[in-house]
Amino acid sequence: MRLIKLIGFLAVLAMASCSGDHGIGPDWTGKLPPVSQPSLPDLIPGYTQLDPATGLHMTGTPLLIDLESYRLVVSGAVDNPFSLTYDELRRLPRLTAKPALVCKGYFEDYANWAGTSLAAILDLAGLKPGAVEVELVSADGYSSSVKMSEALDPGAFLAYELEGKVLPVLHGF
Repeated sequence: MRLIKLIGFLAVLAMASCSGDHGIGPDWTGKLPPVSQPSLPDLIPGYTQLDPATGLHMTGTPLLIDLESYRLVVSGAVDNPFSLTYDELRRLPRLTAKPALVCKGYFEDYANWAGTSLAAILDLAGLKPGAVEVELVSADGYSSSVKMSEALDPGAFLAYELEGKVLPVLHGF
């Protein structure tokens, strides 16, 4: 099985309908608006049902992420392995969506997310023939994989914003 690995993956969302903001791409030289460094909540839970800042459900213990040194690493079954800084990621074409995030039998959350197309990231890397999955590895070591057909879906994207703000550490990275 041939894998493509995305390390430090933010949050991956697959949407049926996303809207794209146009005019910002890899060659865009305009200035990005500043972002606030994500911070840990005052009380770090091992498990809690709701994030007090966003009202979304969460599990686990968050890590403090330094956006200056953050890198999204793309490697594995690709022709051009590379890494992107947080700002480089934000310069790629932007998608937005308000999906339902469902944990069957437990909860359903709705929020406005923004990010960049997972297919666009994979296109930059150049998929090798026979690549069948994308492995996503978070900053805390959690990993999951998605089939290539799901990763290349036009609605699948790496989220870097939640409700117009930097993705909280409780919901990504």
